[in-house]
Amino acid sequence: MTNAQIAVYCLSLPGAREDLKWGSNRVFSIAGNKMFAILDFMGERLAFKVEAELFLGYVDRPGIHPAPYLARAHWISMAPPFPLGDDELRECLQRSHQLVVRKLPKIRQAGLLLD
Repeated sequence: MTNAQIAVYCLSLPGAREDLKWGSNRVFSIAGNKMFAILDFMGERLAFKVEAELFLGYVDRPGIHPAPYLARAHWISMAPPFPLGDDELRECLQRSHQLVVRKLPKIRQAGLLLD
């Protein structure tokens, strides 16, 4: 996937918005400021949240690294060409979105849950 395709996909998820932060980082978030993905992170990298139990499995894969400053919250990062296929990358971005949604208060989750 290209950065443009990733941006379009992230914005297609319920409640998603994009902001520029920290210079040129394209931050995708929900509920105002709850980030689920960052494009152009630390250069040209893509970063997003993964499940805690899958974090070590992802960072063991070639081309995938703990995201600087965000690894303690189980974020991973990768540079293009991305080491994940398009379908797997879409699935990961959707799961990242849903992980963040599930941390919101129940009243704020309405309309954002995909399951």
